[in-house]
This record gives sequence, C-alpha cells and structure tokens, in this order.
Amino acid sequence: MNNDLKVAIESQHGCKATFVHEMPVVETWQGKTVWEGVVSVFDLTGHPQAKRAYAWSEPIGGSTKRRFFAVLHVPPVDSALTAVKASIVDRQRRK
Repeated sequence: MNNDLKVAIESQHGCKATFVHEMPVVETWQGKTVWEGVVSVFDLTGHPQAKRAYAWSEPIGGSTKRRFFAVLHVPPVDSALTAVKASIVDRQRRK
C-alpha cells in the first residue's frame, strides 16, 4: 500500500516522496469516532513549500476501488492528525 500512497503523493504534488513511517490516527467529534485508520508519513524532495506529506486511502463505497488522500505538511497542517482533520473539513465543505 505504501507504494500506492507514494505514487499518489508524487502525482498529486509533483515531487519525490520517501516513506518514513506509519502512525495510527483516531479523530473524534462530540465523543464519537469520525475517522480511524493508519496514516503514512513521507518526506518530500523537490516540493517548493513542503518537506513532508501525510497519505492514506479509504475504500469507495459500492466499489472495489480506493480513494487516495495526500496532504502536505503546510500550516495549519502540522501532523498526521491535523492532515486527517483538514481532509474531513474539506470533504464537508464540498458537500
């Protein structure tokens, strides 16, 4: 899976990504878990603004395909948890 995430980062952000580690993330809101999973952390080479990115994937409902997320470590994103939070907020705004 890390290679798929690496490809997602490199294609979305136009830079080289090197896997660093994975970390479990749990995001709760009003006492309920709204997202739980593993986020992969990558160092970036060649990106003009970010030196790090966070990536994960989720199954697409009713399909065998997955949706890939690749969030840059740029303010306000400063951790895997804030990357997930930013992604959740972005999805809610798009609805």
